Amino acid sequence: MSETVTPEQMLAVALEEARKGYAEGGVPIGAALFGADGRLLGRGRNRRVQDGDPSVHGETAAFRDAGRQRTYRGTTMATTLSPCWYCSGLIRQFGITGLVVGESRTFGGQHRWLAEHGVRVVLLDSEECAGLMTAFIAANPALWNEDIGQAP
Repeated sequence: MSETVTPEQMLAVALEEARKGYAEGGVPIGAALFGADGRLLGRGRNRRVQDGDPSVHGETAAFRDAGRQRTYRGTTMATTLSPCWYCSGLIRQFGITGLVVGESRTFGGQHRWLAEHGVRVVLLDSEECAGLMTAFIAANPALWNEDIGQAP
């Protein structure tokens, strides 16, 4: 992780994106990718609803926004929610070495699996992240179940 930007500062960027997604009627999950030097490379939010595209998760949007990098070693992905298998696979596939997780109460995600495979994980257990997701899930249970692959 960068020594110039704290995990809390990284999460703040992801939270901005999550709030935007919530205001747009989407799933409030935001993410940001930071370089080894702490520079913000890309940011994004879950846009499955807004774009009608099931592949646009917060982490994939931030990854795409960062554009092509020569290497992802030393980079850190900050996300408001523990990443699903899809996003965890992206982190492993491209060798992203750090992960900042806002919360894992509302969705367990795969941050433990990533840690077992060498990714440095910081779990912040943010009340704001958990509150945002809890409110969204209560108001949109069918959409949430669709997002996590649990739709009937």
